[in-house]
Amino acid sequence: MTPTPPARPAASPKPLRGQRVLSLALNLPGPAALMRLHNMGARCTKLEGPGGDPMAHYKPGAYADMHAGVKQVKADLKTEAGQKKLHALLAQTDVLLTSFRPSALNKLGLGWRTLHKAYPELNLIAIVGAPGARAEEPGHDLTYMADNGLVTGLDLPASLFADMGGALMASEATLQAVLLRQAKGTGVMFEVALSEAARWLALPRYWGLTLPEGSVGGAHAGYRIYPCKDGRVAVAALEPHFAAALCEAAQVPIKDLRTLFLPATHAAIAAFLAGQTRKQLDKLAVARDIPLHTLPR
Repeated sequence: MTPTPPARPAASPKPLRGQRVLSLALNLPGPAALMRLHNMGARCTKLEGPGGDPMAHYKPGAYADMHAGVKQVKADLKTEAGQKKLHALLAQTDVLLTSFRPSALNKLGLGWRTLHKAYPELNLIAIVGAPGARAEEPGHDLTYMADNGLVTGLDLPASLFADMGGALMASEATLQAVLLRQAKGTGVMFEVALSEAARWLALPRYWGLTLPEGSVGGAHAGYRIYPCKDGRVAVAALEPHFAAALCEAAQVPIKDLRTLFLPATHAAIAAFLAGQTRKQLDKLAVARDIPLHTLPR
C-alpha cells in the first residue's frame, strides 16, 4: 500500500526571504534541502549538467516535488562556457549547496579556500557522505544507517532516513551560515555528513530507548505494534494516563507502571487487540483517548 503524501505546510514566516541559494546537488539530500530552503523563502536556483539530475529519470514525481518553484539552469562545468555561467551565478549567490566529494569540488575550482577568496561573502554548505578525512569514502543511505545500528534483519528501512536527516541538517546549516554572515560580514563553510545524520538519528538506540529491553523498543506493553482482527495496530500508550486507559479497555488490572512491563500484561493486551477490528479500535481510540493508529496487514 502506497502511503498518502503529507500535506504541504500552511503558509509560514519566510526567514530566508531575500537570500539567494544556488544548488549543484543531485539525487535526494541536496534537492530535499533545497525544497526546504525554498519553503523558507529563499530564491533558489539549481544548476545541472547536460545529463540532468538522475532523480528526474528514475522518480520524476519526487524530482518535481523537490524542484517546484526552483529556477533551473543547464551547464557543463567541465567546459569554459559552463564555468563562465557558474561564476556569473556565484556572483549573485548568498549560499552555494553542493553534494560532491571534496576532490570533485577541487577539480571544479570550488574548494573552500578558492571559493572564499573569490567570493568572500558566499556561504558554502557541502553535503558529503562522511566527515573530514572520510569524505572521499563511497557510501549511501543504507551503509550509513547500517554503520549506526539502524538496520535490523534483512528488511530495508522504510525510508531514506540518513538522506532526509542530512537534508534537514543542510537546511539548518544554511540558517546558521546566514546568521553568522550577518554577524561577521564574511561567508562561512559547513560540511554536512550523511553518516553524522544517521548517527544523530541513532542516538535513541545508543541510549537504549529503542532496544528490545527499552521502553519504546518493545518492553512496554503500551508501546508496540500488535496484530488485530483485520490488520495491525500501532499503540503508543506510553504516558501513565494513556497506559491506564489501554489497560482498562483490555481489562488488565494495573497497580503501577511496572505492570506494563510484565509478560502477562503483554499477553492480555495482545489477546484483546487481536479480537478487535480496525474500525472498533479506531472508535476505541476516540472514546477513551488512547493514542493508536490502525494499519492494513
